[in-house]
Order: sequence, then structure tokens, then C-alpha cells
Amino acid sequence: MKRFEGRRVLITGAGSGIGQATVHRILAEGGIVVAVDVSEAGLAATHQRAEADGTADQLSTVVVDISDEASVRAGVGGAITGLGGLDVLVNAAGILRSAHTEQTTLEFWNRMLAVNLTGTFLVTREALPALLATGRGVVVNFSSTSASFAHPYMAAYAATKGGIQSFTHAIAAEYAKQGLRAVSVAPGSIASGMTADPGLPADADMSWFVKLQPALGQGFAGPETVAGVIAMLASDDGAFVTGTEIRIDGGTHA
Repeated sequence: MKRFEGRRVLITGAGSGIGQATVHRILAEGGIVVAVDVSEAGLAATHQRAEADGTADQLSTVVVDISDEASVRAGVGGAITGLGGLDVLVNAAGILRSAHTEQTTLEFWNRMLAVNLTGTFLVTREALPALLATGRGVVVNFSSTSASFAHPYMAAYAATKGGIQSFTHAIAAEYAKQGLRAVSVAPGSIASGMTADPGLPADADMSWFVKLQPALGQGFAGPETVAGVIAMLASDDGAFVTGTEIRIDGGTHA
């Protein structure tokens, strides 16, 4: 399939995990991609994989700290200018940390907000003029099953993901008449760098997490599973999908 032939796509969190998998899925479908991440080493790995796949000529990379307004304006704004516009934005960047809520410091809380929620806002705001100019722009944001279901020790993370979900609904309604679609994916039970070590407290009650097993019985899925759903939503195959969330968890929360 070449659903993204000639389409310009910017993907944050592109140096690892689901963001990286999405880069390679979109490249394979013909997209012109700017990969954005705070990690230069991560972006180098993404580019190396593209070289191996023969898609490196469609890829450029930019180091950006999405929690920093100046960095977003310079990096994301410059990337969009270089592309000559933008058709799709995928806000995959985020961090996951855990703590007992009564032990959560303001610094911890603010850092989660700054990267996950404020970062999504800053990148989206920078991209909106170019997306709206196309008349059919798409924003795919990252919520999480933790926004709607109980995941202990992750109150700060869940709050940011719930905020992203609400933010997505709001911009979907605000810009629908200008042709913009905005959707969220809510991954769960996905094996990626972020979930490999969520930093649970040493005394965490692990019986809670025994419940987090996919109903499909095949164990946790890989990042490519989510990338495939994103590709559908961001392409014309998802043309009538906006202002909603797509849960990707193998029935963990069925």
C-alpha cells in the first residue's frame, strides 16, 4: 500500500518505541517524514533502519525538546517550512513514570505535564496553520488506557493522558469545518521501551498488574501493532473518523 504517497508527515517521539515504528510504517507507505525526538542517538537509530529499508531519502530528523516552547518553534516550525507544508501530525512523544500519589513531588507532576500534555499542545499549535492550509489535515495524539481505567501509581501520567484525550476532542470540534481530523489512540498492553520499566515503587502491589493481560491470549503486542492503526487513521481510510479514541489493548479492558 502507498496510502501516504506525496504526503508530508511529522512524528514526535520518533527515536524509539511506537513513534519509531510509526516512522517506518509511514515511510513504507510512501510518506515524506520528519522524525522528531529529544534523543539524537534515538533519531540516528531511526535513520539507520530507514537506510536498511531503502527509505532514507524520504526521511529527515530534527532534535527537539517538545516541553520547551522555543525548541518547538525552531525545530518543528523549521521542519514544516522545509517540507513546504504538513499533512499529518503524530504526537507520539511522552514519558511514563510511577509513584505513590502521596509521595509525588510538584517537580515530578510538572515534568509529566510539561512533556506529555504541554508538549502535545505546543507541537500541535505550531503545526495547525500548515495542517489547516491543506483542507484535510490530520492530528493523531497519544492517550492511554490509563486515562479511562485504573492503573495504580500512575495518577500523574493518567492525568496527562486524560488531558490529551479532552484536548483532542476540543480541536476536532473546533476545526472540523476546516477539514481537520483529530483522533487519539489509547494503547495498552504494548511492549515498548516506555512500558519495559515504568519505575513502579518498590512496595507496589503487583496483584493489580496481573489483571493487565490481553484477552486475546497472545501476550503483549509490539509497537508495530499501534503503528498500523495510526497509519489507517491518518490515511484516507480513516476519513470519517474524528473526535474519538481508538483503544489498542487486545481486550485487556474489555
